[in-house]
Amino acid sequence: MASATTDGDDVVLELIDPSAVQNELRPEKVTSISTSGVESWNLGLLLQSPSVKVRANRNRQVVFTDQLVEQSAYFRGLLCGSFSESSLAHVSIQWNLEALVPVLQFIHGFQLHITSNNFLLILEAALYFGVERLLLECESWFQQMTLAEGQQIPMDTVIEAWNFGLEQGVGFVPELCKGYLARNFAWVTSLNSFPDIPYDLLHSCIEHPLLTLDSERHLCEALLIWLSNNRRSSQCSSDDSKFDILRKVRISLLPLEFAAGLRRDFSQLGEEAICTILDLMKDSFSIILAALVGDKLDNFRIRLTEYSEKISLAGCVHITALFLFLVVLPSDLDMTAKKRMVLSELDNCTANNRYVLGKSLMTMSYKSVREMDISKCPKLYFGSAVKWLLLAFPSLSILRASHCSQLKIEDFYCLLQKFPMITEVDMTVDTSPFLPAKVSVVSTSSDKYRVASTTPYAMLEENSLLLNVAKASLENPAMSNISKLTLEGRNDINDLDLLKISALCGSLSYLNIKGCTMVTDMGISKLISKCLHIKSLILSYTSFGKSSVGVLCSDLLLTSNLTEASDHKYSCTMAFRLQQLHVDGCKGIDQNSISQLMCRMYMLKILMLRETSVTDDALYDFLGSFLESLDVSETMVSMQALTSVVRRNPGIRCLKATGCTKLNRHDTYDLASAVTANYKAYLFELSQHCVLEEVAFGWGFSILSVEELVPLSRLRCITIGLGASPGHHVLCMLPKMCPLLESVILIFQVISDSIFRSIQESLKNLKVLQLCCCLGDLTSFSCKISMLQLRILRLEWVTPWMTNNDLAILTKNCPNVVEFSLSGCKLLDSASQEIISNGWPGLTFIHLEECGKITSDGVSFLFNCIAIEDFLLRHNGKGIERNFIYEAASKLPLLRKLALDLCDACEGGFDSPSHAERCFLSTVMISRCKSQKCAFDSQTMEAFRSVHKETIVIEWDCKEARTTVVKERI
Repeated sequence: MASATTDGDDVVLELIDPSAVQNELRPEKVTSISTSGVESWNLGLLLQSPSVKVRANRNRQVVFTDQLVEQSAYFRGLLCGSFSESSLAHVSIQWNLEALVPVLQFIHGFQLHITSNNFLLILEAALYFGVERLLLECESWFQQMTLAEGQQIPMDTVIEAWNFGLEQGVGFVPELCKGYLARNFAWVTSLNSFPDIPYDLLHSCIEHPLLTLDSERHLCEALLIWLSNNRRSSQCSSDDSKFDILRKVRISLLPLEFAAGLRRDFSQLGEEAICTILDLMKDSFSIILAALVGDKLDNFRIRLTEYSEKISLAGCVHITALFLFLVVLPSDLDMTAKKRMVLSELDNCTANNRYVLGKSLMTMSYKSVREMDISKCPKLYFGSAVKWLLLAFPSLSILRASHCSQLKIEDFYCLLQKFPMITEVDMTVDTSPFLPAKVSVVSTSSDKYRVASTTPYAMLEENSLLLNVAKASLENPAMSNISKLTLEGRNDINDLDLLKISALCGSLSYLNIKGCTMVTDMGISKLISKCLHIKSLILSYTSFGKSSVGVLCSDLLLTSNLTEASDHKYSCTMAFRLQQLHVDGCKGIDQNSISQLMCRMYMLKILMLRETSVTDDALYDFLGSFLESLDVSETMVSMQALTSVVRRNPGIRCLKATGCTKLNRHDTYDLASAVTANYKAYLFELSQHCVLEEVAFGWGFSILSVEELVPLSRLRCITIGLGASPGHHVLCMLPKMCPLLESVILIFQVISDSIFRSIQESLKNLKVLQLCCCLGDLTSFSCKISMLQLRILRLEWVTPWMTNNDLAILTKNCPNVVEFSLSGCKLLDSASQEIISNGWPGLTFIHLEECGKITSDGVSFLFNCIAIEDFLLRHNGKGIERNFIYEAASKLPLLRKLALDLCDACEGGFDSPSHAERCFLSTVMISRCKSQKCAFDSQTMEAFRSVHKETIVIEWDCKEARTTVVKERI
């Protein structure tokens, strides 16, 4: 709106906020201001007015209209153009005052304060009024925001900016949006608002050269979540669009386990991924060579950018050193000359089985990468991989390489020498199934491997390299920076290795040698005495004993810079400073040693004493008050002693006390009253002092009422074992009273369909359900309960009525199970194999025992669960062939553990594979039964029944194969 012209030199711009007309909270009074006092404008007061009149004088030295005309295309046309308003002294402009007033201030030299809340308002105003300098200011601000390290812009702001940029044709906005999402993809996918991202933005983000993620699996999982939430959206109106975005995943870099799981809902993608992985396992060299010639090498290159900090190849059984070779190739590989050079290098590799880059070829390096995970990569030999790791990731500080049986302790020494910045190493392998403290050994033998004449030159060179490096590092030891070392389950290390480690790793603060049965108490004690910074010791099922306890309790830490200021009389001992101690299953420590240790541990947060000789006196001696986790399962501690620890440690979140038969012992005459009173007192202590998140109850724990469940309302994991009697009503109410539960394990309990119904209705996040040897009126109704988040399901001796139909329903209602155990289901037959493999193709753990005739016709369909790592088949039908172990190892690339029974062998026994034939297999357990006469029937064939006799255990590590016969059934 404009008024007639006047003879004066003033021009008045009336700024009207369209939203103010409907806003009754704003005053009706119009605010008038002048450009001569721009510095005194009160923005807060102006925004409260429905309109603002801005007066300027044309004759001033700094003319208001001149500033507008010079910097704003809008005002240049309005005030100096051919429009009728150009000659008027009063012009009305309708626009959002929150954006327009700051724009006018900016035109007159004031610094504009842009935030994520007003950015789009300012940008829209800058576009409408044609203020080029302000547009540049907006672009600069948004660029700084999206490129700032650690900056987290709200997702709704990014989406709004993306849509605005596309609608208004502002090119820099969508470009910066997709770049921001690409660089911060890991954080973005963790947000609940991730599915709200528009398809075009997500698609552009994935194609962005700076897409940064930990693994290809991470990308695929994120896309599946997005597709699942947008299944009915117009963005996914056809299967073509759905698979179009999934095609962006480099399936050649997916873990086998994940690819197998895709076959259930995305059969085409899953089958394609599995076929690609299996082909790469057979001959990755030829496939990658063909990809290079066909200019399709990107399909096999690990995604890395200057922002990458972590790389995970865990579970990629087909990954070899050649994939790391691709990482260091130059980015301008499309040049013909470069291609010829690389092809020449690869040809040389073919000739002598070595991967050697020419010196003239510049390589890529990613200094930001700090962590790499190559767990479960059996074809990635360290001797050849270390060259490329060193080239690609010179700043590597964390290496996770668990379940890689081909790795030797010499590899660790080599790693310390090649990577001086390394601080954390994980070389975990499967712990031996027979531990001297738990089984009775009948006989044992071992056979060291011999290097065959057909061994490739690369392998011979690798062994020589590692031995030389290990020898050099020990002759001239240089202290490393490693602080965390995990060697769990490794029986290829001995006392000499511990001595070497202590010489190289003086800064060690965390050590895990759980299940390392070849080291002695003396070896452990010597290592501890050299590594004075240790605060976490995981020594479960080792020979840890009196000598090691003596070192921990001695006054070794007299140096002032190693001890914290404390007046405690034991503050100069290592025991005082320990924060984590696992000695479960260590039979070398007696009651006196444990008591000596307990009275000195003060700063402890995690204490595992399962299956030890710990006594009440030792618990009473423990003076620490920082405990967060305590396990006294399978010990002889009493309720009173346990309560005393809880009372002094209000921070306890995890408490395990199963198998403690002394918990319910009392000397009083009225035993029932004593148990009740004692348990109520214990629950009172829990409610007053602790907020438990994980518990394991057994003997001595009898929940008496629903009200007493209140202290457990924040539980996430619960185990109710033998001896506990919570009652049916409490088990029904447990899921409702503890809605956060993610793991429920019931052993020797009375259960029913109503308990299952309560679990289904209340526990939407349940991931683990285990029922073992439970009684009650459980029926096939339980198979019809839908548990979509369930990952681990173990039904052991609880569903004897289960049929093939019940099993099929179970697979449909629990679609995401990856670990499955079933025992005592006599009605199942060989068709069950197909039901399991079709319903759960991504299973990694299968235990089937006493399940009718599942294996009476052999084992074929279960091999379709190609990602199995732990496989048990016992007493399921006499149909397993002699060469089954070799067949399973060759068809299941991830298989590490296999358990069988000779009763199921159709040819009387099983052939043991050689070292080369066993592939990734590390442990085979074969049980043998014997006939025993039944005392109640001596007249019929049923008078004799099969009972367990012994178990043959075959183990392979990187040095030898061991065969052990034990009495127990393991």
